[in-house]
Amino acid sequence: MTQGLTVDGAGHEDVLAALVSDQVASKLAAKDPTLWGPAAEPEASIRLGWVDLPRTSRPLLAEIEALRAELLADGVDHVVLAGMGGSSLAPEVITRTAGVSLTVLDSTDPGVIQRSLGDSLERSVLVVSSKSGTTVETDSQRRAYLAAFSDAGIDGPSRIVIVTDPGSPLASLGEKEGYRRVFLADPNVGGRYSALTAFGLVPSGLAGADIAELLDDAEAVMDSFAADSPDNPALRLGAILGGAHNAGRDKVVLGDGPGAIVGFAAWAEQLIAESTGKEGKGLLPVDVGGSSASTPGWADASSDATLAAIGAPEHAVDGQVVTDGTLGALMLLWENAVAIAGRVIGIDPFNQPDVEEAKKQARALLDNPNAGDGLAQSFVEGAVEVYGSAASSLEELFGSLGSLVPEHGYLALQAYLDRDADVDAASLRDLVARTAKLQTTFGWGPRFLHSTGQYHKGGHPNGGFVQLTGDVASDLAIPDRPYTFGSLQKAQAAGDARVLAEGRGRPVVRLHLADRKGGLTQLLAAAESATQKG
Repeated sequence: MTQGLTVDGAGHEDVLAALVSDQVASKLAAKDPTLWGPAAEPEASIRLGWVDLPRTSRPLLAEIEALRAELLADGVDHVVLAGMGGSSLAPEVITRTAGVSLTVLDSTDPGVIQRSLGDSLERSVLVVSSKSGTTVETDSQRRAYLAAFSDAGIDGPSRIVIVTDPGSPLASLGEKEGYRRVFLADPNVGGRYSALTAFGLVPSGLAGADIAELLDDAEAVMDSFAADSPDNPALRLGAILGGAHNAGRDKVVLGDGPGAIVGFAAWAEQLIAESTGKEGKGLLPVDVGGSSASTPGWADASSDATLAAIGAPEHAVDGQVVTDGTLGALMLLWENAVAIAGRVIGIDPFNQPDVEEAKKQARALLDNPNAGDGLAQSFVEGAVEVYGSAASSLEELFGSLGSLVPEHGYLALQAYLDRDADVDAASLRDLVARTAKLQTTFGWGPRFLHSTGQYHKGGHPNGGFVQLTGDVASDLAIPDRPYTFGSLQKAQAAGDARVLAEGRGRPVVRLHLADRKGGLTQLLAAAESATQKG
């Protein structure tokens, strides 16, 4: 190990030995695209720029610092990030760990957008971050901010910073409309591997995080990851993850230890799910957050999962993998390890063949909103409308969720709600896991569509899905678009449900809250009751 980076965990020594013998570490450091087989070679050949980012991203530091100084001199110190998936998850963990303020907009819920628009607009700069330059959520947020700036008498283009790939529509738009700055990221890096590119560094640096230190910490471990040795921490972690999958432990329970790094599991969730969840294979990440995998409940410690903790090795439990170190080092460690695990599992870790389907369905439903999600209404109880369930009450529904999927399957709770105002929805994960006796994930929509959404369609076909949707109290128009944020959110939920149920044959239940606060209270009470009886 090196520079305080540790990987504590045993098992799959035969897999590790094969990785060492095949010189996987040195070949990955040399950006060898043949490591994942002939079918993956074309994609891998244009996706390995992340390997040496701790060095190649250095020129960005002075540019970001200069822009930050300009903005502060203009009285602009409130940074808002419009981005999805890899464009938002890395900046979120970087800034939370650094203890600096960054407003992350990765939602289409009208309440979230309205609250952000009403917060310090006169001091705000909007970072619009999209690799493709066509992400509908990000484009909608950009339009809303431009209108709000104009209404407030603020020159909108001077308050917008772009991060995108060279040649994207967003890059062209930024130049055409005279936005404050356009940063072009390395196009040979996929979104989930982009933490140390402009996508991670620009919003984090503008918010005040020490991004030079982040790169320093990552660079300090680079050489150790290139060593064809069983002591290579990235090889060991990759062997544990990939070997566990091939031995039937196809889930990874991720817990943030009580250390200095905040929210790492949410970032690693996308990296693992989108990289490995395809061709009916893959590792399902189960983010238990601050509840800590060091004190797992039965569902977190079941035989189909590897327990992985970020930091706090003194709190580890038997059989748990613990990765500990600085944020930059851990990001590069997990990127290397997941790419290596992809070789062990036998998939291409750099493509995402199933992500686009839900987007296509959402676009179609925006044109034909009456089509809906195809789920029949089952019953109504108080403020909750239930669709797609054979149960006749909420308590019965929560008590029977375990029967939706086969043994060693999983449940995914998907909340198309307000991540702040409706935060209590996240409490359902633990209750459902303990009652259903299944690994259970929780994701905010449409955020998860850009991360675990790939696994839901392309990974092991043993998942069951519970959508949470809600009435919108106050909708918000999207300038120059024939739909609102509320209708976009509704179309995204319905589109994903259609792909899962009709396209993949997965069981989908939807719980719609006619009154969000009252409905959530009902759901929590019913889930708690089912847990006590189960």
